[in-house]
Amino acid sequence: MIKRLFDIFFSGAMIALLSPVLAGIAVYVALDSRGGVFFRQVRVGRDGQTFKLWKFRTMRPMSEGSGQLTIGANDMRITNAGKLLRKYKIDELPQLLNVLVGEMSMVGPRPEVPKYVAMYSPEQKKVLSIRPGITDHASLHYFEENELLAKSKEPEKTYIEEIMPSKLALNLAYVERHSLWGDVVIIARTAKRMFS
Repeated sequence: MIKRLFDIFFSGAMIALLSPVLAGIAVYVALDSRGGVFFRQVRVGRDGQTFKLWKFRTMRPMSEGSGQLTIGANDMRITNAGKLLRKYKIDELPQLLNVLVGEMSMVGPRPEVPKYVAMYSPEQKKVLSIRPGITDHASLHYFEENELLAKSKEPEKTYIEEIMPSKLALNLAYVERHSLWGDVVIIARTAKRMFS
């Protein structure tokens, strides 16, 4: 209950505080390339329920048809605006709306697409027992995940066999030992990492 109240207060305050910035980013995305301002993608949330995650659009229309993993900053599908937004994770800010309505939390396991959740073991599915988050320990550990995948000859295989299990292990540890103070620390570390 306290975590949910924190999420409502924090996401609402951030939306209000950042509204001029968010409006400016929306204009930038719209002017940079055709295709709309936002990208919405089906993700798996708490108890396996699906929802649509909000992001600022960083890729050209219909890009998801050629794969759901982004392979480095030089992925040809990424727009010029998208390169900047992705570098600083600014494209994730619209997820404050997902937090406000209760689909996500500020901190929690990052929500995955159904394709990869279907590969989870019964133990790994325990990450679905809590709301997914905008950031978590795994997001910090793999802050440059796209660049790691860009170095792989088989990016999806690398993601499935190496990165995803490692992230899930970190997420399972969070599920077992999360706290409000711990969440505040993760948010602070994420903000520092974004702008360092």
